[in-house]
Amino acid sequence: DQIEEVIEFINSRPRPLAMYYFDYDQARADYISQHTHSGHFGINMVITHVAQDDLPFGGIGASGMGKYHGPEGFFGLSHERSVMSNPKLYSLKYILPPFNKPIHRFISKTLLR
Repeated sequence: DQIEEVIEFINSRPRPLAMYYFDYDQARADYISQHTHSGHFGINMVITHVAQDDLPFGGIGASGMGKYHGPEGFFGLSHERSVMSNPKLYSLKYILPPFNKPIHRFISKTLLR
């Protein structure tokens, strides 16, 4: 099965800070999310997790390491993986270049705060 080959390919390499997957099939996206490792898993969206101040986000393995003493160590080494999903692929026009001026201003304000 090609999906299993893809999962094996991903898992045989260093764990990425973020992984983005695009598909109309939510069950397949969920399956890949559950069978791969990454700091963040985005479904039909990219980089928007950076703008979420309260989202638990960080690397795993080669892409990051948490704290390791006391209760902070437990939480630092316990990985809460963020997963976001956008069911409509057509909405990518709002987050992919070229950006119109209002979108460009919003992205600049969000990323440069």
